[in-house]
Amino acid sequence: MRAESGRTGAEEPRNIERIRAAALQSFAAHGTSATTLRGVAAAAGVSLGLVQHHFATKAGLIKAVDDYVLDQVVTPLAQPIPERVADSVSEIGNRVTRIFAEQPDVAAYVGRALVDGSPLGATIFDTLMEVGYARWRLRAERGETRPDIDLTWAALNALVLGLGGVSLRTHIERHLPESLITPAQLRRWQASVDSLLREGLFRQPGTS
Repeated sequence: MRAESGRTGAEEPRNIERIRAAALQSFAAHGTSATTLRGVAAAAGVSLGLVQHHFATKAGLIKAVDDYVLDQVVTPLAQPIPERVADSVSEIGNRVTRIFAEQPDVAAYVGRALVDGSPLGATIFDTLMEVGYARWRLRAERGETRPDIDLTWAALNALVLGLGGVSLRTHIERHLPESLITPAQLRRWQASVDSLLREGLFRQPGTS
């Protein structure tokens, strides 16, 4: 009974993580509206009572998952680029593709949130836009970019190229030989985006 209550020190963190992971997977695949606490409990292998014990309501569970996803997406993408990194475009591309490769449920849920227009999607987009704009402004101040670029659209286009892959994955994959999240396709996607950004927005060697 003590284990079922989830109040023992060893079991409680594991139960919370299992429930949150099951909810994230369901939210990503079916959306929050189609997900039930009972279904999450079954997927996590726990009782409905235990889900309610830890998260109280469906709204509480959604908030817990949203907070987790925000941390998993915004934290790594917003981290400053170390000065020793010469290629900032590839560095950000690596961070994006790492999320796809290592946390596909997080990526899928973000894609759904962006399309659904949920508060989570708006928060992720607006936060990453603010971070991206600051990066492009710094690049311009350093003289790395073409002098005539529109900084707002430079940030928006870079963001659309990344988040578009998340939101449009099912459509994109119709034109690929395998899943977008396979290592080969992630490398191919990143190389194409990096090339587009560099050749279109950055000052080319030898130009004034």
